[in-house]
Amino acid sequence: MKVILGSDHAGWELKNELLEYLTKQGHEVIDVGNKELDPEDDYPQFAYAAVTKLLGEEGERAILVCGSGQGMAIAANRFHGIRASVVWDEDEARQTREDDDSNVLCLPARILAEDEANDIVEAWLNEPFSHAERHKRRIAELDEL
Repeated sequence: MKVILGSDHAGWELKNELLEYLTKQGHEVIDVGNKELDPEDDYPQFAYAAVTKLLGEEGERAILVCGSGQGMAIAANRFHGIRASVVWDEDEARQTREDDDSNVLCLPARILAEDEANDIVEAWLNEPFSHAERHKRRIAELDEL
């Protein structure tokens, strides 16, 4: 799978660990930054870089990392067609894919260890959307907003 990956300074270390993990798993990864640790960077620029590539069909899904995951999700969800979810465990990862067809995974670097993040990413990448009529209807309602 082609995955777009981005983070701010708070998620920089975990993003780099995920980059290595995803590459070893055979995924093609587009790293939109930050490429160096900069305590003065701002998460909206990396969310924007990732979602514009995703919406431009340069990748199949995106993973964003910041301290809480919330800032990235808020920034990403400002774009029509993006369904970004903050996820902190494997069950949530599967649920957000199965029911909501999330296309952006937002991870909270301040609470996740590397192995936890890897497990969440695996669950999220491998869980299919259910295509249940109620879920398709709800996504269509979101797209009309």
